[in-house]
Amino acid sequence: MNDSKTRLSRVTVALHWIVALAIIALLASGVIMEEFEIRQMTPIHKSIGVIAFAIILARIVWRVRQGWPQPVREYERWEQRLSKIVHYTLIIGSVIMPATGIGMSIAGGSGVDIFGLVLVPENLNPDPAARDRFMPINETAAEINAEVHEIVGNIMIIAVLLHIAGALKHHIMDKDGTLRRMLGKTV
Repeated sequence: MNDSKTRLSRVTVALHWIVALAIIALLASGVIMEEFEIRQMTPIHKSIGVIAFAIILARIVWRVRQGWPQPVREYERWEQRLSKIVHYTLIIGSVIMPATGIGMSIAGGSGVDIFGLVLVPENLNPDPAARDRFMPINETAAEINAEVHEIVGNIMIIAVLLHIAGALKHHIMDKDGTLRRMLGKTV
């Protein structure tokens, strides 16, 4: 089934909610890890991020093939512009976040795995100052990826909040069926 003005396909709805929940969980866990310096969460955060990246790429391919969903009605010009800005920010950010996380991990020498399944092995170059740590493969690249990851993470938090506010506006104030359609209902 293809997306229509009155109903979104099951694939569109499923991909939206899987990616949305993954992004929210990853943003929340990233903030918690940084604020409270809880490094034990890192392997889970990274594993979910890698899995989410694959689903995000599938969602983008699906969206390109399906095209953008038609709005359920006409909206003011400012609403259309803000909607496009938020949606593009979410799409671009959802690619940049895992890409920079993976880049930071590889360049930092800690490799990439999904719940223990090694995709990129750790750098086996021990740090002479601390034998339990590894030397970064490229410290500058690791730092740049880390900085971009943090900046885009903060932008994504704002974009997610705006997206949720927009969905609630459609549902509560406009009563236009946009949220119901994203829940798989016909409007």
